[in-house]
Amino acid sequence: MMDMRTARVSRATKETNITIEVGLDGAGTVDAQTGIGFFDHMLDAFGRHGLLDLQVDAKGDLRVDGHHTVEDTGIVLGQALASALGDKRGISRFGQCVLPMDEALVMAALDISGRGALYWDVQLPFGMVGDFDAQLAREFFIALAANAGITLHVRQLAGDNAHHVIEATFKAVARALRQAVEPDPRAAGALPSTKGAL
Repeated sequence: MMDMRTARVSRATKETNITIEVGLDGAGTVDAQTGIGFFDHMLDAFGRHGLLDLQVDAKGDLRVDGHHTVEDTGIVLGQALASALGDKRGISRFGQCVLPMDEALVMAALDISGRGALYWDVQLPFGMVGDFDAQLAREFFIALAANAGITLHVRQLAGDNAHHVIEATFKAVARALRQAVEPDPRAAGALPSTKGAL
């Protein structure tokens, strides 16, 4: 059994001040306070479906818009995930999920590769979902993947309701991440790479 894998990361700029605590072996307990209601809802879904214990305290320049707050939250969450993963020994490494939400269907597949990149094929309309700019979903996952060192593919297979598509995306990525960070009982603590490094 692995030790509890947790991390706490803070980042302050002229635009945002963010602290995130994450536990990879949690029960999905989430407290997200970003000042953007729909984004808090998405982070709650992300933690619950990823079985991550997640605490997010983000203060940003919302008088401008939500861009800096959402992007920087992705940066800090990615850094926290990378820190909590440690040397990555014994993890399953890969995860995937095809997740339906009403008419929406989203596929997420990821590799905790150390090579952070997002490959995004999701058609979201310009506009707001509550107080959240729909275009910021992509910005969040770019920042998350780059800072966590995750190769992340997200593809929309169906759906035309922006709320449903975005929520399915957050849930699908969370479920794929949950698979990938799980300890592999057959790996006996080995690093899941032929290169000897992730």
